[in-house]
Parts: sequence; C-alpha cells; structure tokens
Amino acid sequence: MNIVSRITDLQLKHPFKIARRATDAYRQVVSVEIDRGIGETAPARFYGETVETVRLALETITPELTNNLDAIHNVMAAAETVLGGNYAAKSAIDMALHDRLGKKLGVPLYQLWGLDPQNTPCTSFTIGLDEPEIMAEKTRQAEAYTILKVKLGTPRDIEIIETLRSVTDKPIYVDANTAWTPKEAVRKIRELAKHGVELIEQPTKPSDLAGLRFVRENSELPIIADESVKRASDIPALVGCVDGINIKLVKCGGLLEAHRMIHVARTHGLLIMIGCMIESSLGITAAAHLTPLVDYADLDGNLLITNDPYTGVTLENGKLILPERPGIGVTTQET
Repeated sequence: MNIVSRITDLQLKHPFKIARRATDAYRQVVSVEIDRGIGETAPARFYGETVETVRLALETITPELTNNLDAIHNVMAAAETVLGGNYAAKSAIDMALHDRLGKKLGVPLYQLWGLDPQNTPCTSFTIGLDEPEIMAEKTRQAEAYTILKVKLGTPRDIEIIETLRSVTDKPIYVDANTAWTPKEAVRKIRELAKHGVELIEQPTKPSDLAGLRFVRENSELPIIADESVKRASDIPALVGCVDGINIKLVKCGGLLEAHRMIHVARTHGLLIMIGCMIESSLGITAAAHLTPLVDYADLDGNLLITNDPYTGVTLENGKLILPERPGIGVTTQET
C-alpha cells in the first residue's frame, strides 16, 4: 500500500482557546493519498499524537501490507497490528480507503452505507473561550448558524452565558473540556439550565467516571462524554455515567471504528454526537456522511479556518447538506 502524505497549516479566523489549551493561530493537519483515495487527520497532543507521530507512523506502512485495498476491514486489521495506538494515522488511512472505494463504485459514502442524506442534523458552531464581550461579538458574527457550542471552564462561566444570552436566543451546547470538579459542575449546570443551555459536554476529568456519574445523577441536562471515550471498548464503562458520547474520527481511528461506536452506543441506549477537531472540509465531510445515524453534529472545524483547501459538505439553514459526488465527495478549491 503506497501512501503519499503532506502537512498543511490551517489558518484560524480567530484565535481559538479552550479550558485546557492556550490560544492558537493555526492548526496542522496531515492529508494522505492512497491510489485515488484521499484522507486527512488532525492529531491532538492531548491524545499523545502530533503531525510528526502521524508521519512516522505512515512511514512504517509497507506496500505489502495488503493486496486488496477494497477489503477495508482487512486492511485496517493489518494496520492495527503495525500502528497500535496511532489512531490519528489510522484515521487518515481509513478515510482514504473509504474515499477510494466510493470512487471506484461511483457512489458517495452515505450511499455506500445505505443511509438517507435527508436525515442529516444541523451542526453546532463553536464559540471559543475569550472575554465575555469578545465571545458575544463572535456570537453576533455567527448569525448564519442555528446552534451554538460554547466553550467554558473559567470562574466567569455564568457571566459568559448571561452575556451571550443578551445577544442570542439560539440553542446552546456547553463544553467544559474537563475543567470542572464534579460538585462545581452540578452547581454550574443548575445555573446554566436557567439560561436555556441544552446539554453539557465533558464537565470533569476524563478518568473520573465516578465524578461523571455524580454529575449525571444531579443534572437536569444531558451529559455527553468526549475526552472520556475514544473507541468502542470505552463505552460500556460509561453506561450510567453519561447520557451520550461524542465520536471523533481522529481519536477513534476512522470510519470503521466510528460505525462500531455508534452501534455499541445505541445498544446501551446512549445519545450520539459526531464531533471534530479543527480540520479542512475533507475531514469534516467524511464525518458528515455518518450524521444520518446520530443525534447531534458538531462539525464546524472547516468553518473556523480561512484557507480551506477543499469544498465539500455545505449548510442550509444550519443543516448539513452532503455532496452527491462519489466517495467523500470533496473537490479542491481550485476546481
């Protein structure tokens, strides 16, 4: 299997900050080509991966890894033995193989999986952490988006939401990115619920499942795990601790594993969100093809950058509109 890769710097429209990470001006992604298929990954240091670890992992793949690229399950099983915990690298390979197969068969990914593109949800649009007044201005600029996802995790959390509520009445999802203690989360959620917040994502530290359970048992809002859940094997331990999970291709290892996670989560009666990193329209569109299967979409990484190399999924009144072209269905901006 011959893989060609390259690193791209994605420039952010605004500096982006969350509770555990400083402000950034750009993010790097790694794109890959396998035969006619293309894929992308946006590795996160939080999960122990960087563009350098991805490139090194891709260099370990040999052409003899498989003789049948159509058999994606077999290819990824072989990649598992070679790449181990390099999930971001596996995600790029998985995505490229799916794109290749869709192009070969002449069908978009959603049709390859038997999904109805009309069943996509609306995506949320993220407002990164900043001074309340700056976050309010970003909210005004996000008029085109129907749902907001607000990053919190500071002593001014309630003030932030009160300020945003002075400029919008849109549905708000809150993401604390592991910043709260369990008791702090319960206190803040009671206040946030009064301001029309609809769900809370990852309020406590990833490994504190007892803390998550305590929060869920004392919360009137749904609790969604993100950093606490990476792959399907993580889901059973979360049953009773949260109401749902956030699946990201980069952290789980690709579309095959994302499908597994969806089925396991549904078996346990959990809500499902498809999320993202800051990515181009290539990675975002690949994930968007899964959204007919989920409850929530947070696929706005491409909306936060100024130099998107691709055109793919679009929005209509906030609703994700999947491309009808074969495979992932993206085109380069020059096309």
